Amino acid sequence: MNRKFGFINIVQFVLFVSFQILFMDSLILYSTAFCFIYVGFLLFLPLGISRVWILLLGFITGFTVDVFYDTMGIHAAASVLLTYLRPHILNLLTPRDGYDTSDTATIYAMGWRWFLAYAVILILMHHAAVFFLEVISFRDVWYTLLKIVTSTIYTCLVMVIIQLLFFSGKRANR
Repeated sequence: MNRKFGFINIVQFVLFVSFQILFMDSLILYSTAFCFIYVGFLLFLPLGISRVWILLLGFITGFTVDVFYDTMGIHAAASVLLTYLRPHILNLLTPRDGYDTSDTATIYAMGWRWFLAYAVILILMHHAAVFFLEVISFRDVWYTLLKIVTSTIYTCLVMVIIQLLFFSGKRANR
């Protein structure tokens, strides 16, 4: 890894986690839609990053959120699940000409359809883990499923807005 790669990712980590802790905790829609913006840090990492490194980053990111939310490892577990599933989802969504190791998982680099499929699947799995670990039962399964679906839509929408506002690059023809 070069210094520029490390510096950019450290800045992204600080921004995503800080924004989650400071602002997103109070932006809940109708007690059912929660936006976990910190997963953007994990989603937008380069595609060529090693599996061990991304699992470690997933744990650190989730653990940092857990410390401030007092959620006893729920976000750490869900973030590790997201980073564990990420390479498998990338394999499922591999474009015809494959990935370049310097590619990032952004709309500009990979295209709209690819990014939405990638983000929706991983965010859905992350949110399912968060909300089912939070409840630890199937007692209120319909309410939990409602929270998962609405929170996934909310988070995906925010991820697309972040990409359009803050990320740049040449548009892909994929």
